[in-house]
Amino acid sequence: MFSRAIKQAVQIPRISARSYASEAGAADKLRLQFALPHQTIFQDKEVLQVSVPAQTGEMGILSHHVPSVEALKAGVVEVIESAGQSTKYFISSGFASVHPNNTLTINAVEAYDLSAFDKSALQQSIADARKSSSSASDAEKAEAEIELEVYSELEAALK
Repeated sequence: MFSRAIKQAVQIPRISARSYASEAGAADKLRLQFALPHQTIFQDKEVLQVSVPAQTGEMGILSHHVPSVEALKAGVVEVIESAGQSTKYFISSGFASVHPNNTLTINAVEAYDLSAFDKSALQQSIADARKSSSSASDAEKAEAEIELEVYSELEAALK
């Protein structure tokens, strides 16, 4: 009896759920800060969704996302500004922070527009890294393995 009276007296706000960025309204925009050590790509830009290559897996971030900090691996950051309009950037690594004030901050070491890459040059870089990975020096092998990992992610992004 007491719990029924409490339930009737307390108004619990309903939170409407949505499943896709295309359904988000103007009030449901995410504010994006996307910066590199030498350049700011987006400063306080309102977007619908951002997909990031988190170390724990691919992650889509919409407005009102739970606050979190994610380490980013080499891969594609896709910024969806409006339905049907998106820009893709290849990053080497970094961090993404989702703040309680509906802001996403991405700090990346390097980022390049995906359209800036040449597939034939990438194939040559992969071949060069494979040759270097068979070097005698442990340091050279380690560098080549990192290069191959990044090049593999880039190759997958360009397909």
